[in-house]
Amino acid sequence: MKKNMLLLIVLLGNSLFAANYFVAPWGNDGYSGLSWDSAFVTLQHAADIVVPGDSVFAESGAYVGFDLRTSGTMSLPIVFIGYGDTTTIITQNNETPDGINIENADWVVIDGFYVVGIQRAGIRVAVSEHVVVKNNVCSNNGTWGIFTGFADFAVIENNLCMYSQQEHGIYFSNSADHPTIRYNTCHHNNANGIHMNGDESMGGDGLITDATVEGNIIYENGQAGGSGINCDGVADSKIFNNLLYMNHASGISLYRIDASAGSYNTKVFNNTIINASDGRWCLNINNGSYADTVYNNILINLHTWRGSIAIDASSLSDFCSDYNIVVNRMSNDGGNTSMSLAQWQVLGYDLNSFLADPLDSIFTDWSGGDYHLQDNSQAIDAGTDLVSLVVQYDLDGVIRPQGAGYDIGAYEKLQTGIFQVHDLNKSGFCIIHQASKNILFKNLSNGDMIKLYNTQGRLIRDSGRISCAEYELHTRSLANGVYFCVIHRGSQILKGKIVLIR
Repeated sequence: MKKNMLLLIVLLGNSLFAANYFVAPWGNDGYSGLSWDSAFVTLQHAADIVVPGDSVFAESGAYVGFDLRTSGTMSLPIVFIGYGDTTTIITQNNETPDGINIENADWVVIDGFYVVGIQRAGIRVAVSEHVVVKNNVCSNNGTWGIFTGFADFAVIENNLCMYSQQEHGIYFSNSADHPTIRYNTCHHNNANGIHMNGDESMGGDGLITDATVEGNIIYENGQAGGSGINCDGVADSKIFNNLLYMNHASGISLYRIDASAGSYNTKVFNNTIINASDGRWCLNINNGSYADTVYNNILINLHTWRGSIAIDASSLSDFCSDYNIVVNRMSNDGGNTSMSLAQWQVLGYDLNSFLADPLDSIFTDWSGGDYHLQDNSQAIDAGTDLVSLVVQYDLDGVIRPQGAGYDIGAYEKLQTGIFQVHDLNKSGFCIIHQASKNILFKNLSNGDMIKLYNTQGRLIRDSGRISCAEYELHTRSLANGVYFCVIHRGSQILKGKIVLIR
């Protein structure tokens, strides 16, 4: 009994004395850091003193990075937030050649930083568990945008990773399990958009298991080779609702080079992959990557002789592929030769799949990067519900299915109709109306921010800072249902629900 009472007192003490620290260009590390008026001037000073439950808010400005080696807890994480519009790290931290370095530190959240032009990684997470890296922009960094090593239960979401000079936008490395990599945009990185590598030589079991790679938009990567989504020893995992287009190497690759085994028993569902004319195969499966399942994907290759799926003999055991839209080039010898879809079907694969129509008839504006489905697209209602335990909504958060069946690809086609909007608030803080099929917010103040989330907690719309009294929030691709709206006005936060009804 006494032990329980003592534990309760300790937990209450940590919770009660958790602090909010502030960092700003006008600050001084000799100040208390407990308000904007007494802010610190460096992120590293805040990193040196934080304890579980503390949060650090950094105002807009240019900063030296920071190195954090203190853990939070599940109930009291340590949180660093780029509070300003452009809280930018332009100089590496003092310990590693990275912008932000989280090392031997669990239960940490890194949220909302711009990390630009750093020698190695914009954000690095090593030998840590339960670290969340979200809402960051990593641009023009020397090797990677975001890098992890031995980082179990990492969540990497809603980040923009672009123009990595040597390698990848996001690199999840070494023996680590249960990562979630979702809703990121990776473009114009020299090698892979997202790379995952179990890397047996570094220790551990050499595998990444139970990965979820969901809802990422990946384009114009791979000038130096690689894949949009590259998986070396990624097993028992899910890859779904991703949009990959105009990448210059492979689309999705499941294989083994450095890992202890191939990328086996992985589900590849409802992805849209349009490979550039100088690319490789849309989907590569090789080196003992057995028992993979490929359903409801659009796999179109603009290359003259490379095609949709290339698998080698070592990966054919329990391989299942169906209900895909493909080009007329498939391979069962790792891409050395190709066969027609009809020949492929004789082997028992893709019996309900079919050849792609012209891109203009499938997508709204593919040349402009809009891969939502046309009204009469061949992808509508043509998929299978065998994906339903994994795929319950689409890349936009639209609930699947909308019509008689699942649509093929990353997007589900919405039915047209009129939206009705229920008032969020009647206090006069903000008034919302229906404007055509959009939502019109009135009575706004300069600097307000509007964020809309779906019921899964995914950020669907973000206005940024608003400079006028009215703002029209576009609802294209939003399904009927409940959404959660958060309006930020200075220190005030208004939360409410919006119900969209056709």
